[in-house]
Amino acid sequence: MDTANNRHSRLQSFLDDPARSMWTLAIPIIAGMGIQTLYTIVDMIFIGRLGGDAIAAVAFNMPVFFMVLGLSFGLGSGVTASIARFIGADDKVNADNSAEHAVAMALGISVILTSLGLVFGQTILLKMGCTPEILPLAWEYLKVSCYGISFSVFSMFFRSILAGEGDMKLPMLVAGLGTILNIILDPIFIFTLGFGVAGAAWATIISQIIVFLIFVFMLFIKEHAYVRFRMGDFLLSKFILIDIIKVGLPASMSMIVMSIGQLVFNRLLVNFSTDAVAAYQVGGRVEMVIFLPIMGIASALTTMVGMFFGARESEKIRFITKYGISRSVSITIIGAVMLYIFAPLIVTWFTGEANIQKIAIGYLRMICIIFPLISVGLSIGRILQGIGLGMPSFTITVIRVIGVAGPLAYYFTHVLGKPVEWMWYAMVVSGIVATAISVVWLRAGFRKFL
Repeated sequence: MDTANNRHSRLQSFLDDPARSMWTLAIPIIAGMGIQTLYTIVDMIFIGRLGGDAIAAVAFNMPVFFMVLGLSFGLGSGVTASIARFIGADDKVNADNSAEHAVAMALGISVILTSLGLVFGQTILLKMGCTPEILPLAWEYLKVSCYGISFSVFSMFFRSILAGEGDMKLPMLVAGLGTILNIILDPIFIFTLGFGVAGAAWATIISQIIVFLIFVFMLFIKEHAYVRFRMGDFLLSKFILIDIIKVGLPASMSMIVMSIGQLVFNRLLVNFSTDAVAAYQVGGRVEMVIFLPIMGIASALTTMVGMFFGARESEKIRFITKYGISRSVSITIIGAVMLYIFAPLIVTWFTGEANIQKIAIGYLRMICIIFPLISVGLSIGRILQGIGLGMPSFTITVIRVIGVAGPLAYYFTHVLGKPVEWMWYAMVVSGIVATAISVVWLRAGFRKFL
């Protein structure tokens, strides 16, 4: 077990070789997210065996969970950037304070989201376009999932704290254990116990509880982290709160806007059929695999840029920005080509229903064209978070989802009467616009702060 001093020395050594350091941070993230993505794929395969309605029920829940993820992951990004900058500036006191504020935020978010979900869940599902036929299944899944929201939120913040100090290994191992347990429990609860769609939610809750308990043991009892938690002496600090929120809140709002985008697309797609909603959900799960390495690189860039910014290492920020983006683009080009070729085979793993397969294949083959552009925009957003700029990511997301993709999809399908494929064209156009804006914003941010 590393001592605090050894851990700090190891973090400082990352500054000496940026390229190697990026992969040192990114690979454990990719592995951890890969295991998590494996679960989501296996989960959807199991649910797909229950039929198209079961897939659609989960699909209508996705915007809700994306909002939960948005708040936790977004504010967690603020925590990661804050802790990384303080460590880079050799300010451990404020790094500790940031971690304590993260725990307090997790508690507040957990209480609010759980209450809202249990009280207004059915109404929310109906407002998102869930049909009366699908509602019982969708609400059954959401109601059970609400019981586990708090464990998921806390675990997300714990991972963000560790990411801020450069420890990606523990989150990877803990996430791996939780995911393996989830995969084991899925068929037991879905089929053996006969819980159906709700069984998938119960399997997730149990695994989330175990992940939460492991994090609590390692961080509060074993004191594994470089930062320390003294919650008994916790006092709210306006300075720390602003430092986290100025990056975290825009990042959260970005993901909430993306969830609204999912909601809008579900409502538009359901006008074609519930099969179209299910196909969009299948396509989204497949996309996650392609973007695993990109998410890992982007998360590593937030930590590294934050540390370099705190240490006033401008040239290293410029180097790691070019290096990270170029690697992301190369990876997504390869992934896009492979996906275009093998999309028909991949989709059959999720569903045997021919119409869902046809729509999902069309979606994947269209959207993969802009994967390299998406990787650029995603990386730039996380880089700007590292230097303390959260608004660019939020603004660009609003333009992409609310300003371009949603209105254009509505215009194509409701005004011009085009088929469902034209919704994918709207996504492509919005991706091109968003990437162009993000590149301009990156250059402006670098000119101002570096």
